[in-house]
Amino acid sequence: MPLAGRTSVCWGFFGNLLEPTSIHNLLMHNLRMPVSVDTLRLQLDYSAWASQRLMDAAAKLSNEELTRDFKTAGKSVLDTLVHIYAADRVWLARVLAEPRATFIDPEDRDLTLLQTEWPALQQRWKLWLRDFNDDDVLRVIAYQDTKGRPYSQPVWQILLHLVNHGTHHRGQVSGFLRAMDHTPPPLDLIAYYRSL
Repeated sequence: MPLAGRTSVCWGFFGNLLEPTSIHNLLMHNLRMPVSVDTLRLQLDYSAWASQRLMDAAAKLSNEELTRDFKTAGKSVLDTLVHIYAADRVWLARVLAEPRATFIDPEDRDLTLLQTEWPALQQRWKLWLRDFNDDDVLRVIAYQDTKGRPYSQPVWQILLHLVNHGTHHRGQVSGFLRAMDHTPPPLDLIAYYRSL
């Protein structure tokens, strides 16, 4: 069928043109992606492991290094760690239907606070997910973002986003450490698997 008259075109992975029915099926598969609850638990454990390793590395920095402004969105090692922590916290509040008034509180910008509060927060995530089964992770959760816009997503998408978000920003912190001539700890998922 010629492309003329089509309102949208989508190309598949191998460069083949996908028909609207194929696009619909592909999108529906993504909504019910087969991610087991055990895989999600493992991902949360990985995220906690990687964040702890970076906090340990950050604890060895001077205050000047910890707060050095790298002129990026995250600004500094501390501010980026605080951002990851605050996102972990706001997402837990969303899944628990306990909306927060703020994203980052002024007292959050303290590594000592992060060292105690972040592991406790990660434990709360584990407790929340403890009794879930594979069907529970398909449950859709309605929430609002920090600007009050409504969204809804299945649990598995929220959890994978949470881990992916943390991984992205931990990579930034690793870059900051390298820029200050410090060697960041290995944070790759495969390094975590090898540590088990």
